[in-house]
Amino acid sequence: MKSKLTSAYLSAFCMEMTLIVQAGIPPVDGVRELLNEADKNGKIVLQSLLAQLEKKAPLSSALHDSGYFPEHMVGVVAAGEKTGRVIEVLKSLGEYYNRLDRLTVTVKNAVFFPFILLAIMVGIVVILITQVLPIFSGVFGSHGERMSSLASTFMRFGQWLSGASAVIAAVFAVILIITAILWIFPKIRARALGVIKKMSTGRGLLTDLASYHFMSVMVISLESGIKTKDAMALASAVSGGTPALDKRNKKCAELIQEGAQLAAAMRECGILSAKEAQLLSFGARGGMTDSTLAQIADRKERYLIDKINSIVGRIEPALVITISVMVGVILLSVMAPLMGIMSSIGG
Repeated sequence: MKSKLTSAYLSAFCMEMTLIVQAGIPPVDGVRELLNEADKNGKIVLQSLLAQLEKKAPLSSALHDSGYFPEHMVGVVAAGEKTGRVIEVLKSLGEYYNRLDRLTVTVKNAVFFPFILLAIMVGIVVILITQVLPIFSGVFGSHGERMSSLASTFMRFGQWLSGASAVIAAVFAVILIITAILWIFPKIRARALGVIKKMSTGRGLLTDLASYHFMSVMVISLESGIKTKDAMALASAVSGGTPALDKRNKKCAELIQEGAQLAAAMRECGILSAKEAQLLSFGARGGMTDSTLAQIADRKERYLIDKINSIVGRIEPALVITISVMVGVILLSVMAPLMGIMSSIGG
């Protein structure tokens, strides 16, 4: 794949293609219309797709040969073409990528806002100990007084920071350069994320996200008419990436291959909880595997959003309290002696 398209773009594209196919417009003509209103980056993707469609290739083949679209999307659309359910498949994909985009934004906000808050608070503390405390030290010295030992300790630390400012600036510059490289070059970013994934223990939020992706792709695949074992392969490709997750997905596929029910296999591998597996089992008995799995995926999405918000809800107050206490201690350490000086002057 040439470059990774965002979930927001894929969602919009699938929704637009749903309307195009539903209206009876040939995909090649629909893509031409989309090309007229696309931005610069969108034109590159759509021109590549249009070049394949003009060769009379099916939509799934055009998506694959363009080199921009994810393999699981290609596989699901291909299955939809075989079963005559292209409209339903494209609509489901659009909804899936829309949910994925919401989750991505939630995760980014969960990281971004606490980071900005921490940066602001640390900046305030640094200004206090490097700029404000030396002024108070001069005031105390002019009156033959000294700052408290705590304030002096903070000021010495501030002096050390000032002396090491060149090194600190260099470290921050390196961090900014690395961040810029990861932002500009998707392949390098993907490799870095792969390294982080490999270091994962297979627990926590990352595993919950993987389970959500697994279930969501399973829903779309089964709705499009793909066999369970093939749907499992597509879902595994989306939700893997770490040794623990790959091992889990492989075990689930093996259980399905051995004849285990989907609910039992997903429960055994830890993709579903016992309660969720029981719910899916009931749905399978009533011939509603797809819709039941979709309900479980919706619950998982709400659970993930609540979990992320809960984490942020604990981090932000902790940061504010910690930095506020530090600022308060610094100010009190100089204000108390200063009040004494003012009292002596007034007396």
